[in-house]
Amino acid sequence: MNDLALLLTPEGRALLDEVRDTDPARELAVATRLRREHPADLVSAALGQARLRQRAAAKFGAGDAGRMFFTPNGVEQSTRASVAAYRAGRMKDLGVTSVADLCCGIGGDAIALARAGIRVLAVDRDPLTAATARANAAALGLDGLIEVREADVTEVSTQGYDAVFVDPARRGGRGRIFDPEAYSPPLSWAVETALGAPRAALKIAPGIPHEAVPAEAEAEWISDGGDVKEAVLWFGSGAPGTVRATLLPGPRTLPGRGLPDPEVRPVGRYLYEPDGAVIRAHLVAEVAEEVGGGLLDATIAYVTADALHPTPYATAYEITDRLPFNVKRLKALLREREVGVLTVKKRGSAVEPEELRRKVKPQGPNSATVFLTRVAGAPTMLLGHPAR
Repeated sequence: MNDLALLLTPEGRALLDEVRDTDPARELAVATRLRREHPADLVSAALGQARLRQRAAAKFGAGDAGRMFFTPNGVEQSTRASVAAYRAGRMKDLGVTSVADLCCGIGGDAIALARAGIRVLAVDRDPLTAATARANAAALGLDGLIEVREADVTEVSTQGYDAVFVDPARRGGRGRIFDPEAYSPPLSWAVETALGAPRAALKIAPGIPHEAVPAEAEAEWISDGGDVKEAVLWFGSGAPGTVRATLLPGPRTLPGRGLPDPEVRPVGRYLYEPDGAVIRAHLVAEVAEEVGGGLLDATIAYVTADALHPTPYATAYEITDRLPFNVKRLKALLREREVGVLTVKKRGSAVEPEELRRKVKPQGPNSATVFLTRVAGAPTMLLGHPAR
């Protein structure tokens, strides 16, 4: 009997409740005590699942994570609940009532779709992963909307479903996979499947080259709390060939308008750091137009402007000092300003933030942000603070 099967027994469920909040530092002592009353393999499975649930709380929230079942790969590769809920909402807005979720993993996306009222066929070829998805649908009371099938997704018919969602595996035995054709299944298969469905969404790595995006797709880059999480190729959305950046929470969506690259201009009073999804979507020009600014350097995604124009798509900083790259001068300036908390940001610089902090040894009650970048090609340090 595998660990999941053990945990689904009445004894396993009771033990999971007992070890729910176990401090990892006390795990050995807890395991020793519990093994006097329970089989050793069940105790190990329960404590391992408790650790996974604690890790998963960051993605799924403590409430859901405390009821769900996880595998190590499932925690690592599953979609963050907020992102899955946003995508499910888009599906619902497109009129989708049923989805074939191919490569469903432990069921994170299927759960979000079902909670949006969408019927889901969730497919995964790995027996343990499929069993975990099935257990999660039941644990959250969604098994009436989610059918889990253990099968090879390339052999599953999606006829009769309003939409297809594909999340190919992008990790192999040696870590993250960057070649879309090395995904499992390959991106070309996923695109062919998408084109054969009324609507489709393909989850892909955010670093995909724009030239690899099919002409029939709308490409959307999504960030959550400032961290870029994924890119999605939408088919049948009514906007082929377009790009957008979506920021969560919100959502706030910036559509691309095909603007030319912004001009390079002198450093102004404010520096704008575009959200990572905006940068990945190549929409820095849209932000520059919104704030009335230009680029510090033709190859750097920092926007500068003379006035403060708050925007959800970029973080604004007020720049107080500009100096050529010189660690000694920066150290002296920080000492003069009594800066003890230094945030280091960089674009176009090989210097590591921790290395710079170690050299300048900031001390004092004040805080500041230093940008290591290039201005019109020249290595430059810009000192400032978040705009108020």
